[in-house]
Amino acid sequence: MQLDSEFVRSHFPAFKQSNLIGWAHFENAGGSFTCSPVIDALNSYYLTHKVQPYHAFPAALEAGELMDSAKSRLAEMLNVSSSELHFGPSTSQNTYNLSQAFGETFQAGDEIIVTNQDHEANIGTWRKLESRGLVIKQWSIDAETGELNLPDLAALLNDKTKVVAFTHCSNILGSTNPVREITDLIHTAGAIAVVDGVSYCGHGLPDVKTLGADIYLLSLYKVYGPHLGAMVLSDDLNEHLTYQGHYFNSDKSGYRFTPAGPDHAQIAAVNGMVDYIDAVYGHHFGTTNDAPSARSNEVLKLFQQHEQTLIQPILDFIDLHDQLQLIGQIDATKRAPTVSFRSKKYDPLSLTKALANEKIMVGSGHFYSYRLLESLGLNPDEGVCRASLVHYNTNEEVSRLINALEKLHKL
Repeated sequence: MQLDSEFVRSHFPAFKQSNLIGWAHFENAGGSFTCSPVIDALNSYYLTHKVQPYHAFPAALEAGELMDSAKSRLAEMLNVSSSELHFGPSTSQNTYNLSQAFGETFQAGDEIIVTNQDHEANIGTWRKLESRGLVIKQWSIDAETGELNLPDLAALLNDKTKVVAFTHCSNILGSTNPVREITDLIHTAGAIAVVDGVSYCGHGLPDVKTLGADIYLLSLYKVYGPHLGAMVLSDDLNEHLTYQGHYFNSDKSGYRFTPAGPDHAQIAAVNGMVDYIDAVYGHHFGTTNDAPSARSNEVLKLFQQHEQTLIQPILDFIDLHDQLQLIGQIDATKRAPTVSFRSKKYDPLSLTKALANEKIMVGSGHFYSYRLLESLGLNPDEGVCRASLVHYNTNEEVSRLINALEKLHKL
């Protein structure tokens, strides 16, 4: 089964906008284009249901039903219960709320393990707990490869370990970590596994239950959806941790860790994300009768297969070019299509500006993985160039990127 690129691109209005026509979008790790079902859902909500939800009058009841539906439908695709899924303004806010709750629960001397491979949102907030007497340990990457090795984590674990926070996929290296192996190891020490899935989920939604994560985080605006953070938090942890919201909501599981409350319309628009995944599944497999998590898993495999064929030529080109340096693995099957690189001729910002003149959107910087770049011996203030693809990118766009890089390094 091959992905029908024409079908999926027809669901993204951005490709038809006058200011975007002809541009190749290779900065999807920073935020993907939004699919039309999400845009339609947002528009509809603002037109017909922009009232405080859950009151007794019809528009409010319908608004609440749309929000509840979005939560339950996305939870089913992630293979978790609706009570375990929580929406927040962003993943950074969700991790902050979590760390505060854990900080109030743990005792001085308890240990938390973080990596230096992660986005700062899943590192810094835990490190701040050191001021409360908690001990922060670092699971360090291999400085040559950037990879995390399980024996190094095993050596850090002990009976004082309470939490291990790590990323499903690096937003610089593209490396996809073996989450189930890691969570199983963490659980043997009686610790809690916190997994940052932000850089992974733009390439398909995982079965969170199969991963074994106690907490799993993702950002929906990188999954073709609204600007929200989503967090899977086990019911047992929800009950155990100290609530971060209003005192009178302390017994309401959905309110305990989202004190600010995200935008109602954006929650309702999550229905559009699910509609899009179902549309892709139905188009390619001819039915939507399978369980939501099974549909999502098939779409994930379809997306990832397509993405691997897209990035292998980019990886090969950069790896073989004498003026370019590839950051991360060359094997497309072992990584996400997030390709970071450096040039001997241009600094990262200058190269992205030159690519913009070719109508190619590529990002530059440290992408909040400051500690990772430091550990790789790279200047984080200068950063890297990053070409990040998702399933709606095409072979033609890949050829344009390669040709543009070749042209710029011949001038």
